[in-house]
Amino acid sequence: MTEDNRPKFSTKFGVIAATVGSAVGLGNIWRFPYEAGAHGGGAFLLVNLICVVLIGIPVVCAEFLMGRSSRRNIFGAMSSLAPRGGKWWRLAGFLGVASGTLILSFYAVVAGWTLEYLFQSVTGNLTAAGVRESHTEFSAFTAGWRCVFWTVVLLAINAMVVLRGVQKGIEKASNLMMPLLFVLLIVMAVNSLLLPGADTGLRFLFSPDFSQMNSATILSALGQAFFSLSVGLGTLTVYGSYFPADTRIVRSASIMAGLDTMVAIIAGVIIFPAVFSFGMEPAAGPQLIFEVLPDIFSQMAGGAVWSTLFFLLLLIASLTSTISLTEVGVAFCVERWHMSRPKALAATIGFVTFFGIFCALSFGPLSSLTVSGMTIFDIFDYVTSNIFLPLGGMLVSIFVGWIVDSATVDYELRPAPRFLRGMIVFLLRYLCPLAILAVFINNLLG
Repeated sequence: MTEDNRPKFSTKFGVIAATVGSAVGLGNIWRFPYEAGAHGGGAFLLVNLICVVLIGIPVVCAEFLMGRSSRRNIFGAMSSLAPRGGKWWRLAGFLGVASGTLILSFYAVVAGWTLEYLFQSVTGNLTAAGVRESHTEFSAFTAGWRCVFWTVVLLAINAMVVLRGVQKGIEKASNLMMPLLFVLLIVMAVNSLLLPGADTGLRFLFSPDFSQMNSATILSALGQAFFSLSVGLGTLTVYGSYFPADTRIVRSASIMAGLDTMVAIIAGVIIFPAVFSFGMEPAAGPQLIFEVLPDIFSQMAGGAVWSTLFFLLLLIASLTSTISLTEVGVAFCVERWHMSRPKALAATIGFVTFFGIFCALSFGPLSSLTVSGMTIFDIFDYVTSNIFLPLGGMLVSIFVGWIVDSATVDYELRPAPRFLRGMIVFLLRYLCPLAILAVFINNLLG
């Protein structure tokens, strides 16, 4: 609990900008709208908000306090905070590092798609004349080498930011990108609200239809809350280790979760009015972003401008997330093997680029290379998202709730009121592991 020479965020705004940036990503702007669209809109949103408060915030607090109390990455945190004889918890810490690095390998591919679509928007070439044409263009792009090119470019941008360190790189980039992201969100939302028939989209998003409330809705909303906040990956533990001593963990976790959820809701305000205004299907699935929306933009007045702003928004959200995922591997290499930051970054980016290229090629030249019908990209996605991530989050909850010394937990959660500190520990011990286990089992059976 003492200060050391570890780099730290220099301002309170930097803490919020970096942690919110770590959480805000394609899950907010890409995954949330189609999950809401497939599960009744307002009903899904209501359950999601409850899950964020009861599950998301406690687990975020757990990762933050692990990082700040140990001043280490998730592997080092679990190694040092576990009592004697708890060496097996090191494996749980290594799982977090592996999850973050492997997720980055395929996430960088999807993030690279946003670079392609931003480039096409800026050059005026994103002029699809129908969803079918959008689908054809998207399939042709992902099956070619341009997909690999943009993946490498995206990782190179990450490397340039992370190489500059915590304050001059991660914090400075977050301080710039997060305000810009919120400005773009507001501008895009205002435009969508001015479209004819926008009220239909808003009613769909904000009017709960309780007839749609079933176990699938609840599990989907819980999964969205969990995945959107990026818990179980080690990113929040690493960022927590960069917190100044006076950072209030509970307040920071609440602000982060609130802003992360706000981004997802505003993304819904952007997308659903546009979807209903142009007669599209709100439950279109993942292709909503790269196939349905380009067709909508092509029908809008000034469509090239709006598509450029939207894919710039996606790119910023992608970068803030991938930067934090890159830092997980870098921090591990620096602390575990005492590498210099440049060497640790080269090792991390080299590893991720190698597997990222294979993931990118799985839509084209390597599409026939499958296991149980899954391509390389699908395997990375399935194993990390459905097994590693929920398992990691469940272990973090159990570790902080039951294993870490209770005096350490109580100290790190101050100055939050005693009742609130006790409630967070109770949720981490009982509700969070069981809820995450339900998501875990649902993912495996689904």
